[in-house]
Amino acid sequence: MSQQPAPAPARQPLDEHAAESARAYASDLRARVDVLASMLEDIAANGYPAPESGVLWEDARDAHLERLPGEQPRVA
Repeated sequence: MSQQPAPAPARQPLDEHAAESARAYASDLRARVDVLASMLEDIAANGYPAPESGVLWEDARDAHLERLPGEQPRVA
């Protein structure tokens, strides 16, 4: 058996629109992950927030569902 690694397959380039869409999706995802990471860091540093300061999940769900019709459809 050879010790040489197998050659990497050639990549298929994206057209400019597809590349821009991938960059926009990555940017949006990165922003959401940064928010989650900052929340986790805050919990690690300060502990869990008081239950009284939170939002009921039903209220959060309803607010989110109200925002959905205004968004542009996206394909992942």
